[in-house]
Formats: sequence, structure tokens, C-alpha cells
Amino acid sequence: MSIHISAQKGDIARTVLMPGDPLRARFIAENFLQQVKLVSQTRNAFYFTGTYKGKEITIGASGMGCPSIGIYSYELFTEYEVDNIIRIGTCGAYTNKLKLFDLINVDYAASESTFARYAWGIKDQCIRHQGKAFKTIKKAAKELSIPLKNCNIHSSDIFYRKNSDIPKVAAANKCLAVEMEAFALFANAKHLGKTAATLLTVSDIIPTHEKISADEREKALKPMMELALEAAMKM
Repeated sequence: MSIHISAQKGDIARTVLMPGDPLRARFIAENFLQQVKLVSQTRNAFYFTGTYKGKEITIGASGMGCPSIGIYSYELFTEYEVDNIIRIGTCGAYTNKLKLFDLINVDYAASESTFARYAWGIKDQCIRHQGKAFKTIKKAAKELSIPLKNCNIHSSDIFYRKNSDIPKVAAANKCLAVEMEAFALFANAKHLGKTAATLLTVSDIIPTHEKISADEREKALKPMMELALEAAMKM
């Protein structure tokens, strides 16, 4: 039985959407799913299972950083027979080539994290999305006429840092934005032969200090939530 998720066998769907924030998981479940059931709340990491247009989907929190999503995604894949995980979150843009509210379907995640190396012997500092979810998201975006960008991103272990320059691993891998979780999710999926994707909304432009305001966040994240749900329905 899972150590960090208290759901019963069969309570978790084969496809899981993972925001970092437990309250965002609750918001998505309560506003988009039907027949919603809270199936786990250990450590206040809420997991909800319900249906979206007849498709059973689970929405649950990953927490922050590679170690946290590494734990939750591994237990979902191995203890609950989950096949597909789509991370949905926000990111900061390293360049003004990206704009606030842009949606990114992550191609590769590069990181200084040692997670993949020490967990699975994967020596790569840059790991690609795994399985069919990336293409499914791309197809769903086209059908919904939702603009979608594809690029590499940096999964950083560090939120606050002394040096404000773009880290070497991000520059070397042409990462246009930064978040904190995709690398570990992709590493777990690669090791276990599972499907994983990451869909991000640009919430900050780092060079210009532009940010989505707190009041704008709910509206700003709605297209990402809807796109993830439509993609999950096709998985």
C-alpha cells in the first residue's frame, strides 16, 4: 500500500492530472468534474476522482520540487496502476519571446537535479516527455483552437538564488522557461515505461518582472485546465 497516498485500490483513475497545489486540485475537481469523490488527503495532498464528459479522471497534488513529485508520481504509477500523468502548472519565462498566459507543452526538461541519476541510473541532464500524452495535448489544442507552444524547460531545484544569470544547464539545453517538477516526472515515467507530459502557463516574465496578478490567476489558468482535461479524455 502507498505510504503517501491513502486512496483505496480502484479509487485512482488510469489518467491523473497533477497541479502542484492541493487547493488548485480541489478547484479543478469541483469546477470541472462530475460525481467527484475525495479519495486521499494524507498530508493535505488532496486527490479527487470524478468524471469529465464520461471519462474517469483523477486530479491530485504533486507538491513542490522534484523530490515531492518524484514520490507521488512513483506511487501512482506503481501502487495504483496509473498509466498517464499530465503535470499542469505555472512557469517563469527566461526570455521575453514568451508572453504572460502563453501555454507550453513541454518537450524536454533539463535539470541540475541528481534525482534521475541516483534514483534510476539515468545520467541525462535533459529528459523528454514520455509516451503519447504530448501528441494528445497538441492534437486537443488544435481541435480547441487553443494556441500552444512547444519548448524545452528548466526544472530547477532552486527558487531563490544568489546569481540571477540563467543557469548553465538551462542555457545549454535552450530552455525558455523554468519550473520545478517536470524532470522528475519524466524520469519516473521513463524508468517505469509510463506516459508523462507537462503543460504549463507562463505566469512570470523574469527579465521584465511581469507577473500574472493574484486576481488574474484563476481566469489565466482556465485554458490550461480545460486543455488538460480534453487531452486526458482522449488518453
